[in-house]
Amino acid sequence: MSLEEWERVARSVKPERLELDPSDPKTVLQERVRSALLALPGDFSFDNPISGVNATDLFNLNTLLGAGIEVEVVRTLNSLRDMWDPENEWLGYRFERSSQSFPDVRLVRRDVGEPDIALGIELKGWWLLSKEGVPSLRYQVTPAACAPHDLLCVVPWHLSNAVAGVAQVTEPWVESARYAAEYRDFWWQHVRDTSSDTGIVYPPNAGPYPGKADLVLAVPNYDGGGNYGRLPRAKPLMDDFIARAEQHEILGIPVKAWILFLRRHSDNAVPEEIQEALQDALSRHVNKVAPSAAEEILALLDRIGGLLHD
Repeated sequence: MSLEEWERVARSVKPERLELDPSDPKTVLQERVRSALLALPGDFSFDNPISGVNATDLFNLNTLLGAGIEVEVVRTLNSLRDMWDPENEWLGYRFERSSQSFPDVRLVRRDVGEPDIALGIELKGWWLLSKEGVPSLRYQVTPAACAPHDLLCVVPWHLSNAVAGVAQVTEPWVESARYAAEYRDFWWQHVRDTSSDTGIVYPPNAGPYPGKADLVLAVPNYDGGGNYGRLPRAKPLMDDFIARAEQHEILGIPVKAWILFLRRHSDNAVPEEIQEALQDALSRHVNKVAPSAAEEILALLDRIGGLLHD
């Protein structure tokens, strides 16, 4: 049986997360790094206020600010050393970001000859009010390029006043980098409903912590919609996380309501037309919404309109 055939058979079985050796210092380190990532909302600071952005341009914010948000996440992680190295077992190591490498954040020590990498984090920012309503990341790395302790982290963020203010982050999604890659391929080949070729070509000789020139991306035989690597589609991998993110409130208004409003907005629309369209959409689902909730939604829509058009 060829290597390609062996890989196809192996991925016909739903993957399981690796059982890491609890006595391995890297396992303890990884758990502490997870805790530090989950603590980001309380320590993150991005002191560059944003204002004067047209509502129709807001969807471009992740492109404009995403790299800066990720740099600040790395700085915050280094400031949280007491959480991930409380006993000074990893002296000399610090998190470094390189957007051209995988993973793009590595915990590295550089004073011992060749750089020593303890673990890596593939870091993705997600602007919560993006048009898609879900993280737009494409995660296409082959599982073979993921070290056992590497993590994948998606950090949701928004502006403090929704359409202006300073960037703030909310609860991130943290998963094993290898498990996420394996589950993506399992879903692509064996779960989604398709009659197309579901084969995947993996780069030969891929391994953890590749150089910038090394090939690490898996390539599907057919991907007419450009959807390979979109993890939110690989259900239920990110479902609970996305559901919690939708309920997060900005200025007392759930993220889901902000997205609904911004999707309705256009350059030539006026607030009255937007609210009328939203009221019409609400009335068509009146049986699904309690009267008190419907009144609250309409009041929130008035408030959103005032914020954007004052």
